Amino acid sequence: QLQLVESGGGSVQPGGSLRLSCTASRSILSVFNQYIMSWYRQAPGMQRELVAAITSGGSANYADSVKDRFTISRHNSKKTVYLQMNSLKPEDTAVYYCNAEKPGVDQYWGQGTLVTVSE
Repeated sequence: QLQLVESGGGSVQPGGSLRLSCTASRSILSVFNQYIMSWYRQAPGMQRELVAAITSGGSANYADSVKDRFTISRHNSKKTVYLQMNSLKPEDTAVYYCNAEKPGVDQYWGQGTLVTVSE
């Protein structure tokens, strides 16, 4: 079982940057490497949406709205996934959730971290 602990949210002005981190505590490395790691976000009144995902081998995909601005990466030996967010816009304001999924088997969610982009 994975416990996902997120950090790095906060408030930033438009055009600024933030880096989110998510560490899988209570997990051994071989288990962490079995999971696709993703970041989702949910804005007020909106459905949760996929932002970016990365496999243990490093293959990544992104929502069109964040391509060329966000970068997902993972450091497997640290059991940590990151989301580097640049050129932030007010519409990026949301609670960001870390997700670990082994397709067809199970998935886990972090507690969420708030990102606010405003003047």
